[in-house]
Amino acid sequence: MSAALCAAVSIVLVHGAFADASSWSGVIAALQERGCRVAAVQNPLTSLADDVAATRAVVERQPGKVLLVGHSWAGVVITEAGNLPQVQGLVYLSAMVPDSGESAAAMLDRLGAPMTGLTPDQQGRIWLDQPGPYAQIMAADVPAATVRILAATQQPMAASAFADKIGHAAWHDKPSWYLMTANDKALPFAVQRKLAAQIKADSVVLQSSHMSLISQPRQVADFIVRAAQHLQ
Repeated sequence: MSAALCAAVSIVLVHGAFADASSWSGVIAALQERGCRVAAVQNPLTSLADDVAATRAVVERQPGKVLLVGHSWAGVVITEAGNLPQVQGLVYLSAMVPDSGESAAAMLDRLGAPMTGLTPDQQGRIWLDQPGPYAQIMAADVPAATVRILAATQQPMAASAFADKIGHAAWHDKPSWYLMTANDKALPFAVQRKLAAQIKADSVVLQSSHMSLISQPRQVADFIVRAAQHLQ
């Protein structure tokens, strides 16, 4: 992908729960090597509305067309924020993708994969700040030293956000891509396949944990570049 081609499409990356914008570092480096213009959102993870607002602020700073990329929980975020007219396409990485009027929790119930096993603290926040559980759920194919950093820097997620409903699902109107991760313990592969089919996404499968953006950043970047090229 040439620098001239990248100049026509800004790529905005949106992180999921139990992560921050630095989780995109390897993907950002791989995209920038190709001359792509990239920006990463720092989500507060306090509510869907707050994360959408953070994403909108970054999108609105970009020149021209935007390709919006969401990992995990951020699939919900980009499904709402993707209604911005600048956004020309949506890339989902192991992501939750609700329909219009649907929450992430309702979507998982509909697909037979209800949320279990993560208990919020007294402030209603869910944490994944211990390396052992982080590796098991999120990052089984990531080196242990990196998992320790991810657990130390993770941001807790407001449990209530999973019940926040989408208004209009942008994937109804805009082209979508879905990267599925076959060895995922956070969002089952079977659920990802159903979501990719639901939104009629151009999709690929990686033999990866949930954190493919950490374990296979170049392959993730290649998939994003393919979507960006389509928008030309």
